[in-house]
Amino acid sequence: MKYPPPRVCEVCVMVTLIPFLCWMESVNGIGANWGTQSSHPLPPETVVRMLLDNGIQKVKLFDADYGALRALSKSGIEVMVGIPNDMLATMASSMKAADKWVSKNVSTHLSNSVDIRYVAVGNEPFLATYNGSFLRTLYPALVNIQAALVKAGIGGKVKVTVPQNADVYSSLNAGPSSGDFRADIHDYMYQITKFLNDNGSPFTVNIYPFISLYIDSNFPVEYAFFDGQATPVNDGGTTYTNMFDANYDTLVWALQKNGFPNMGIIVGEIGWPSDGDRNANNEYAQRFMQGFMTHIAGGKGTPMRQGPIEAYLFSLIDEDQKSIQPGNFERHWGVFYFDGQPKYALNLGTTTTGALIPARNVKYLQRKWCVLRDSVKMDDPSIAQSVSYACALGDCTSLGYGTSCGNLDAKMNISYAFNSYYQINNQLDEACKFPNVSTITKDDPTTGTCRFGIMIKPYYGGADRRLGSGGFLAGLVLVLLTVL
Repeated sequence: MKYPPPRVCEVCVMVTLIPFLCWMESVNGIGANWGTQSSHPLPPETVVRMLLDNGIQKVKLFDADYGALRALSKSGIEVMVGIPNDMLATMASSMKAADKWVSKNVSTHLSNSVDIRYVAVGNEPFLATYNGSFLRTLYPALVNIQAALVKAGIGGKVKVTVPQNADVYSSLNAGPSSGDFRADIHDYMYQITKFLNDNGSPFTVNIYPFISLYIDSNFPVEYAFFDGQATPVNDGGTTYTNMFDANYDTLVWALQKNGFPNMGIIVGEIGWPSDGDRNANNEYAQRFMQGFMTHIAGGKGTPMRQGPIEAYLFSLIDEDQKSIQPGNFERHWGVFYFDGQPKYALNLGTTTTGALIPARNVKYLQRKWCVLRDSVKMDDPSIAQSVSYACALGDCTSLGYGTSCGNLDAKMNISYAFNSYYQINNQLDEACKFPNVSTITKDDPTTGTCRFGIMIKPYYGGADRRLGSGGFLAGLVLVLLTVL
């Protein structure tokens, strides 16, 4: 069942019911995740300006991207930098490597007025789907990074943490009070949590009601949201009307049972995707995100943990190069599209307008698109291979059942695939030379909810961000012609 978006008057009523000063005070520290897995990232300076314009005072990075950190200098934004999972083994086995990483990615930037507060060691390393790949390297990596911070004289300012997926704990029934760490990793979780607690570091958890709905068609949809329409869950006299509170309190119970009743908690990621799945759309995303902001605005907390909740929205901007192994929705978590334009109305309680403020001075490529030729017959044998190639190297995650472009006919589907490849490759002529079936048009094919995008101009801020040159693209096209 799809829910219509709230009418403007309903949103206004919802917001004005919350005392404005209380809203501003309690939401003042809202954070956002800034990922950089994009074919055409916005310039870091543009993103930082957008963070400031929207009153977002904390940002979480998944690595220690130099361009992002340089742009954050003197911004006043609190920063969490990350060590990717594939670096854990190196950090675990070499104190020298840990010292070098801290020096390069923390100390250097602190001296350049970047307000780094946390180092995230790994990212959901105990996720069940990793099959224990990082069980033995996480703890020693954590210990070494902590020691490196202390050695560098910044252990008091910069804390380590480990963003964990909520699957590291569970409850025996629907009630949070039976919560504990997952049995198969209990000893690892206790060891890590004790180390964090002993060093004054918080427990960071990523909570995703959307994922519960995605993997379980019987999940009660209303329980994912915050507007009180769900059937309540009674846990020994404590009532829960939304999954977030129940999940958060399951962690609180798990910490309490293991001897950490007062340990700080950070919600490292929370969000709802807007495309790529039948339950991922702007209506649901707006409903969830605004519901969450309203829910935490009063600083009430949850039944088991009173007080303000520190959270980082997931995420700031869509990333068209993310792995879609978990699902096509992975590229659509942003509250902003890839070009920094807001997807829907969202009051963070941090701006005078009560609305998201778009990125400034975004530079776009020309208004032209690559589409299927009108004269092409649908039984042309080169079409299927061309589409397969375009989607493999472009982004076709908006095509499919229940998605924003799910209602296109066959010809428009093909055009969407061609255009995605064309735009990602900077509208170079060679990128629209699918053998005798494609053409360039200046007539916008956008229809209904399906946006045929125009890419932003590529950002060449560093060698690691440079996109393929014309020669590289020509090579890809030669491969295509060979395949076809």
